[in-house]
Amino acid sequence: MTRQERALEAVRVLRERYPEAVCSLVYEKPYELMIATRLSAQCTDARVNLVTPALFGRYPTLEAFAEADLAELEAIVKPCGFYKTKAQSIKAAAQRLLEVYGGVLPDTMEELLTLPGVGRKTANLLLGDVYGKPAVVADTHCIRISGRLGLTRHKEPEKVEADLRKLLPPAESSDFCHRLVLFGREICSARKPKCADCPLSGCCPGAGK
Repeated sequence: MTRQERALEAVRVLRERYPEAVCSLVYEKPYELMIATRLSAQCTDARVNLVTPALFGRYPTLEAFAEADLAELEAIVKPCGFYKTKAQSIKAAAQRLLEVYGGVLPDTMEELLTLPGVGRKTANLLLGDVYGKPAVVADTHCIRISGRLGLTRHKEPEKVEADLRKLLPPAESSDFCHRLVLFGREICSARKPKCADCPLSGCCPGAGK
């Protein structure tokens, strides 16, 4: 199979296995997804979801985040790790959203990348989930599984993103990345992939290795 054929087969199989392709981070407002994603850096989504109810309850508006006492904000997000850096960037991003964008999350990659703490992974997630635009979220699951499937030879997120954009149907790309997370947790784990139970084993060059 060509890389294109493997990509399309992976899209088809994972769409059937995980029809509900949703982000595992819990949020209600677009900027809350931005904040939750910032907290998820080097932290599990499950832990972030334990922290955000109290966080969003304490700061129910973007203005509240912008005006937050930094020490108090740090204390709330501390369980997510790297709490000082994360708290600073969350507050600064809220301030910039209010000052530059009128409190509305921008809908372009270029503008999103101007927000403190927002990199391409977060920006792609926001573009896909909030605005329904084609997006490739090159997180650890995406990089690992795409490599095993032979869809990319790279490990750098931006290069993996570029490779997948050439292979995936734009309308499927965002959901495909969500499905890779579910697939990575259930089957294609980092240390002990369940190749014998894998629905993609027939088209995976890395099966059994």
